[in-house]
Amino acid sequence: METRYPVVAGMFYFGDSGNLKKQLDKLFSDSKPGNYTCVVSPHAGYEYSGRTAALAIGSLKPGKKFIILGPNHTGMGSEFSVMSRGKWITPLGDCSIDSSLANELKSCKILEEDTFAHEKEHSIEVQLPFLQHKFPRFQFVPITIMGMGYSDEFLKRCEVLGKAIAKAMKADPDIRMIASSDFSHYLPAESAKEKDEKATERIKKLDPGGFFETLRETDASVCGYAPIAVLLFTARELGLKKVNIIDYTTSGEKTGDMRSVVSYSAIGFGKEKR
Repeated sequence: METRYPVVAGMFYFGDSGNLKKQLDKLFSDSKPGNYTCVVSPHAGYEYSGRTAALAIGSLKPGKKFIILGPNHTGMGSEFSVMSRGKWITPLGDCSIDSSLANELKSCKILEEDTFAHEKEHSIEVQLPFLQHKFPRFQFVPITIMGMGYSDEFLKRCEVLGKAIAKAMKADPDIRMIASSDFSHYLPAESAKEKDEKATERIKKLDPGGFFETLRETDASVCGYAPIAVLLFTARELGLKKVNIIDYTTSGEKTGDMRSVVSYSAIGFGKEKR
């Protein structure tokens, strides 16, 4: 069995279960139950983005299976990388991979089996303790995507994966989806907000092509732009027309330095009430 050990425990979040549970209790204290099928959730250190991530994860409808897409920051491995077997370990215990769901998604021919891409990448790892805290029993599928620019060709590859995920979710109502991403990096808070609002407008319109175009025009630094694009294609296929900004914050609110911040957003996707 493949076993993936944590690489940012003790750095991005507490490395022991007792302190981590206390940390998560505090981060979830403002969380309210939601009815979202998919969310965008940040992946920085819990001190900076943990409350926003808790608000994102906490707003998901209860589910037993989670597809988590994260950007590949390391440059290691394949462009679209999946692990389809084994488990990931966190200080709170083991998280098992849903092999059946992973193999179903691999049939779209975009995903490559590649554990190497996941070894040092943190963007999926940091989501797991939030899920363990909120949904004690679940399985997941980890997918990393290497940013390849904003070309039409890359967007089409994101579309293929997004539609494959939507097909699986239509067949199984227990599946939820998380796109792991931070937003602007190392900009003055005012500039970050301005760029993020332009990108978010395209997200709210479920417009992956316009999202890519806006990122290109604004020279944005949204690290998880590819996972977000995949989510937008999935949400369109599922008819998730209700898109809400659950929370938005920056590292500057913690450090007090607004001259150079990283920004974080929690975004929920669900169906309109009839």
